[in-house]
This record gives sequence, C-alpha cells and structure tokens, in this order.
Amino acid sequence: MTCMKAFFLVMAVFPLFLSAQERTRDFQIFGTVKSLSQEPEWVHFSYRDNGQRIHDSVPVNKGHYFYAGTLHEPVLFSVYPSFKPDATGKKPGLQYARDYASLFIDKGRVRVQSVDSFSNISVKGSAAHAAYQKFKESLQAIADKQQALISQWYDYNAQKDEEGKKRISAALDQVNTEEKDAKGAYFKKNTNSPIAAYLVKDYAGWDINPESVEPLISLLPVKYQSYPSVLALKEAVDIAKKTGIGRMAMDFTQNDTLGKPVSLSSFRGSYVLVDFWASWCGPCRAESPNLVKAYSVFRNKGLNILGVSLDRQDQKERWLKAIRDDHLFWTQVSDLQYWDNAVAVMYGIKAIPQNILIDPQGKIIARNLRGEDLEEKLSALIDPGKTY
Repeated sequence: MTCMKAFFLVMAVFPLFLSAQERTRDFQIFGTVKSLSQEPEWVHFSYRDNGQRIHDSVPVNKGHYFYAGTLHEPVLFSVYPSFKPDATGKKPGLQYARDYASLFIDKGRVRVQSVDSFSNISVKGSAAHAAYQKFKESLQAIADKQQALISQWYDYNAQKDEEGKKRISAALDQVNTEEKDAKGAYFKKNTNSPIAAYLVKDYAGWDINPESVEPLISLLPVKYQSYPSVLALKEAVDIAKKTGIGRMAMDFTQNDTLGKPVSLSSFRGSYVLVDFWASWCGPCRAESPNLVKAYSVFRNKGLNILGVSLDRQDQKERWLKAIRDDHLFWTQVSDLQYWDNAVAVMYGIKAIPQNILIDPQGKIIARNLRGEDLEEKLSALIDPGKTY
C-alpha cells in the first residue's frame, strides 16, 4: 500500500516546518474552514492511488489543516469532516453523507477553503480540479434530470405503485444512456485534459463494454498510458473480453457453507445463475426476493443458482444469517476475502449485485438480469410461451 503520512503542524512553527516538507512531498493541501456552525475536529481523506484505497485524516487547528503526500497520477479525493462531541456528549462523527467535498489533486500546492458548509469549497492551484469542475458542469442538466426521476421513483415506491416505478425506471435508463454518451463525447474533445484518464475510467463504469472502451483508451496521450488507473482499466477490458456474452465461463472452485469444495463445472448440463452478492450489500439483499421467486419457479425445470459471497472472514456468521433470513437456499460459496474474492477477481466484479447466466453447455448467455428481466429471460429459455 502507498505509504501516506499526515502532518499536523503546530501553528507557531507552521511556516518553517512546511518549507521542509514541500521539498519532499509531491502534493500539499492547505485547507481552511470558515463560518461553519461548528469547527471540525478532523478532516478525512479517501482516495485511490496506484491500485490502493487510502483513508487518512488530519486534525483541524483554528480553522486550518494541512495534508501532504505522493501520487502516481491526478486523483479524485473525497474529503469530509468529523466533529467534537457537543455539550451533551453526543459525537456527530463523520459527516460524509451530508457534507463532503470532491477534490481533484495533482502534484503541487493546492489551497482549499470551505465557507458556511464544508461542501461549499473553493480550490486554487489544481488544474486537474478546474478540469473536473468543467466536466461536472457539462453534465449538470443530465444530473438534474436523473435526480428528478429518482425523486419520482421514491414517491411511487411510497405509494406502492409498481407500474409508476416501472415507467420511471425505463425513463431513468434512457437518461443514463444519454449521460454515458455525453461522457464519451466530452472525453473525445478533451483527450489532453489532466483528468483524461479519469474520464475514460468514468465512462467505462463497472460493467465494461470492451468495444466502446478500448478505442477511447487508444486516444489517451502516451504519457497517460502508463498511469496505474489506465493499466488497471486495460486489464479490466481484457477480463471483460474473457467473460462477455458468448464466451465460455471460466471454471472455479470455492468452499460452500460447510467447507465443501464446489466447482462451477459441476453444474454443467443445466442453466446456472452465478450471483455475486454479500450480506452487507443493501441492493443485493433487496434483490433477494426476485431470486427466490425465480428459483422457486424454475428450479425443477433446469435452473440452478450459485451464490458467490464477497463477505469477509470476520463476517461468516453474518453471511450464514443472511442466507437464512433471505431464504437463499441454493448453493452458496465464498473464500471470505471481501473484494479480493478469487472468483470476483477472475470475473472482474467491481460492484455488486451482479450476476452471470450460463447455459447448459457452459456458455455465458446473459449478465446482470434483475427482477422481471430475469424471469422473462428464464421463461424464454426454459419454458417458452408460458407467462409467470
């Protein structure tokens, strides 16, 4: 893991200490907070560099904080405050969900100021951040449409209006496609941007289409081709090619809940849905009823489900409890290695829930089927002409 050391500087020797640190650090963030209802006790940083997720924090003193480190490429930071206990002893804790800022940091000195709220932030000294702001502004109209549709979806959900939710979901799919097209077009006009590598990765998303992503990677300047994020994206594209629709599924073996090895190839001869999930994943748990319904309908007609959990070693009991609570009574396996689950790595799984539908011959025929789409696909394959 990249080593990051945060420096809090006693204000009396602040200038002298900084001059020494600036000679040895690739970036320095000088932060100021003003007019907040409460001064943060700490400022926290979360970002990914050189393939590693880094979490770090520095204390705030008289409205100032300082953070320095080394980066391998321009990187997007999430920055958020935490606070001292109030008069009653209650500690507000991290304010990430309600009040956070995004900073795009490259090498050099960056000055950051938050006024009135932590998220109301101004940034000086980062060309990467200026480029990021322009990118976000170009998508603002689409983001507004997405937010309006999401709000409508929640309204329909509160009313238990399934048809309304279905209409909104379809409309949201269209807007999401519009967003993806806009991101691709923006990148093509800004291939020399300091955040060009980020733009390609953001366009690619977690469900990578090699046919659309690979040509964009080739447009990146030579100096960006060796960035860790670009090398990782190239590797992800290679995995996507190997695990795309029409390819033979790669075999794997993991232990089930009783410690017995189970191989994907043991399901050859039937349809098998490989479901990537975890007990801690809310959207995964929300999808459980749809899987249970599909399994009850098609289990005696040639369908098996193979659950692959991304739980951790210390979460085994939670994994087993989630299986019981959600009635996921099909084969479940895991190596309990979280995102480093060997099967997840093999299939390039970067987000969950995800699933892969494999035919009786071992060929991948669909990916990421949800709700009614899953039932419709299974019905067409296993019991054509019948409505469920």
